[in-house]
Amino acid sequence: MARIIKDHQIVDDAWQQLAAEADLNQVPATGAVMVPLSLWQTHRDALLERQDPVAVWLEAGEEPAPLADDLAQLPMIAIHFPVYRDGRGYSYARELRTRYGYQGEIRAIGDVLQDQLAYMWRCGFDAFAVREDKDIEEALQGLKGFTVHYQGDARDPRPIYARGA
Repeated sequence: MARIIKDHQIVDDAWQQLAAEADLNQVPATGAVMVPLSLWQTHRDALLERQDPVAVWLEAGEEPAPLADDLAQLPMIAIHFPVYRDGRGYSYARELRTRYGYQGEIRAIGDVLQDQLAYMWRCGFDAFAVREDKDIEEALQGLKGFTVHYQGDARDPRPIYARGA
């Protein structure tokens, strides 16, 4: 079973991610499954009838706005980073947390590296599927690099001077 970082801990990943070109026939009968946005938009009602949880993953360039009315029914939104230098996912996570008030899990998938984790966490991510060729134990240290942030973020919008002692 794959392992991820979630809530600052390494845990087993119970979710199966379907490929971008997957169709409804490829959705397993049981188990937690992550489907691409296109599959969700086409077969939303059928997916909601499943006994087990369904999450949606967004490709770079797919904004979260189409999911706004469905967020209460989605326990997780995953955001794919095709390359580490593609920053759109940071904006999507922050938008989910601040504009839409999403309280579920937001997971970074794809080209996710240790150096990004602290910044991703500040934007609203709380789970990370680190690239398979990287050491997940080492990557976990990426969340421990900073103890104080001067600016506000998706978790606490107040700058340091407004936080008190």
